Amino acid sequence: MGLGFALTCAGCGNGGIVQLGQTRKLMKPSLSKLGRRQRPSDISRLMATALERPDMLSLAAGFTDNASLPLDQVREIVDSFANDKATLSKTVLQYGTNQGREKLRDSLVSRIEIMDTLEEGALNRAGLMITNGSQQHLYLAVQTLCDPGDIVFVEQPTYFVFLEMLDGLGVEARPMPMLASGDVDAAGLESEIKSMKVDGEYDRLKAVYLVSYYANPSGHSVSAEAKRGVAKILSEIASNVALIEDAAYRELYFETPSEVPGILRLEEARSLPLLYTSTLTKPFASGLKVGYGYCSDSNWLNAMLSVKGQQDFGTSHFSQAIVERAIETGIYDHHLEILRSMYHSKMKCLNSALGERLKNLGWEWTDPSGGMYFWAHAPDGLKTDYDSEFHAACTEEGVMYVPGDLCHAKREPKDFARISYGVLDELELEKAADRFVLAAEKSCSAQRR
Repeated sequence: MGLGFALTCAGCGNGGIVQLGQTRKLMKPSLSKLGRRQRPSDISRLMATALERPDMLSLAAGFTDNASLPLDQVREIVDSFANDKATLSKTVLQYGTNQGREKLRDSLVSRIEIMDTLEEGALNRAGLMITNGSQQHLYLAVQTLCDPGDIVFVEQPTYFVFLEMLDGLGVEARPMPMLASGDVDAAGLESEIKSMKVDGEYDRLKAVYLVSYYANPSGHSVSAEAKRGVAKILSEIASNVALIEDAAYRELYFETPSEVPGILRLEEARSLPLLYTSTLTKPFASGLKVGYGYCSDSNWLNAMLSVKGQQDFGTSHFSQAIVERAIETGIYDHHLEILRSMYHSKMKCLNSALGERLKNLGWEWTDPSGGMYFWAHAPDGLKTDYDSEFHAACTEEGVMYVPGDLCHAKREPKDFARISYGVLDELELEKAADRFVLAAEKSCSAQRR
């Protein structure tokens, strides 16, 4: 007797059985408001383009350099775990706490204190939380602060994945007035906040977001004067508004660290709800996905911890143990020194390869002193957005970049490009630069016609 298969169908007239092969209309679920707000991400679009063209060279990807990934060092650390079976089974391959490993949190608190020349013990381990990269911390921060329709002030330009996240949560990213230097115009921000009080919008303002060191996308570092100015204004007229500092690239300077203090050091910010976030992803091994943040407000922190516990019970204990040991043994800092030299060399390589050819066409950029990006301004009238002729020309030539309008809250202006020297080696950077310049030459010629 042959085997047969059937599906139960409560509304069917044949005893509730639907034989396989019968056609049945599949019903779609009714998504939540959050689900209906979601759109395909710009990162997914960039990745799809790269997959469709195996010959494509990416100046778009913010990935770390493949050759720099510390495979041997991680193997050494894992081997050290294996030599201690009790450590391996009981503290590394088991669940950990939601907030993160205590020893790692102690190390990171000390690290912040040293960078900001704070006294030992000025920060409390209880204020620091480990997350799945700094991106998760940013998401938890906004999710627990904001309802749909609320407002977060952002720089122009700013981290475009943060803008996507705000959009997905139904939160308005409102651009702050900016100075030509790349800093926030503190006086202009004060006027904006005061006008919000007059217009009845103030209750919707929940946070100010700064990307303050060698920023993604601009490479700009916020000055001490600007940071203090923003904190002072918030303290005086909007002290319930949170100040979020994204310091993901702080340790990826080329030669000397920034002397600008983080927000946890600022006297002007003492009365504010503060969140300082950073990552161990870009400075060590991106696949480990370990980020962290220090929050000054216990209610806000506890809300983030509760949501995180509902999501994942805590960041990968194994990954945390690896970076903890890397910091403890000095492997992490040694690797950072190698990365700084490597990215500095790659920045100079790409800068030279683009060089006078691109500048002679009217393009402008400032050499960064850290991070992984050039922020290039196209000549007047040349558009760089996804739908532009220049973007099409780059795709045809086999090179990718991030259109600069993605990094602005209002998708304007459309004449910037984020160019990354992170993932390609120096030979590939030279080839990518040739393709980029050729596309720029074609676009300028077409524009003149």
